[in-house]
Amino acid sequence: MAASIKDVAREAGVSIATVSRVLNDIDVVNEDTKKKVKDAIQKLAYRPNIVARSLKTQKSSTIGIIIPDISNQFYPEIVRGCEDVANIYNYNIMLCNADLDVEKEMEALRILKEKMIDGVIYMSNSIDHNIIDLIKELQLPTVLVETTDAEGIFPSVTIDNVMAAADAVKYLANKGNKKIAYVGTTIEKVNALSKRYTGYNKGLIEMGIALDEELVHFGGVKARDGYTGINAILDKGTEVDAVFCASDEIAMGVINALRDRSIKVPEDIDVMGFDDIYSASIFYPKLTTVAQPMYDMGSVSMRMLIKAINNLKVEEEHFVLPYRIVERDSCK
Repeated sequence: MAASIKDVAREAGVSIATVSRVLNDIDVVNEDTKKKVKDAIQKLAYRPNIVARSLKTQKSSTIGIIIPDISNQFYPEIVRGCEDVANIYNYNIMLCNADLDVEKEMEALRILKEKMIDGVIYMSNSIDHNIIDLIKELQLPTVLVETTDAEGIFPSVTIDNVMAAADAVKYLANKGNKKIAYVGTTIEKVNALSKRYTGYNKGLIEMGIALDEELVHFGGVKARDGYTGINAILDKGTEVDAVFCASDEIAMGVINALRDRSIKVPEDIDVMGFDDIYSASIFYPKLTTVAQPMYDMGSVSMRMLIKAINNLKVEEEHFVLPYRIVERDSCK
């Protein structure tokens, strides 16, 4: 049978209230007594009942993290950054995968509220009005990662997706490419990938290249969507000399489709990704891409959230981290 707080008190020769003060790090217990209590806790392998403590304090020392797609390599590195900081401050993590489904995201928020979590790190397929209204209704301290809501209501940690995409397009144009295709997701959603299409347009304008809608394909976020997307463009008979993709996974699908059509990358067509997930460096050819500081996005967002939970001042409501272009083998 697991040891109880009464067992710890008996072993240490102190009251239950004293054990509680030590567990909650209340500075009214002298060091000798603290040592007795901690020794007793270690000897008995005592673990506090988190549920009982939550009911009493209305805090669970648990933070929820909602990610849109656990199979996407982009998100685990962010979660690792979150968890490392959470561990420093003695917070636990509850991870929810939404499978790119807004209804699942909303259900995850409701479940996290029922579990009395202290706050949420939120990475979403789309920050629409239903999500915003629900977070407000549940009164959950929330920090957005990767994107922002349209009105800038919630604190966020992002890169400048518009500028990053524009820089990627200018990178391709500076290599002599004029027919630069775009393969990405629908622009109706409020998320980072839709902003990359805005950046694509911006980059074309700055390089004096007219937008050709025949070179644009909107689809999903998986490699298969990249495969379908570039085939749809090429099947029109459209000339293409470079492809900017809204993610690395999409770029891998594009390259596979080009390979199946006996089109060489980068000899015939340059392909550029976005994110710099692990596979980008081992895929063939190795992807040239826009690197996001994934670990830092997680660690910074967690520090922001913990400050908000504890009513401490957050210096920057919307934290924009630097990005960089990583040159590899998929561009000439």
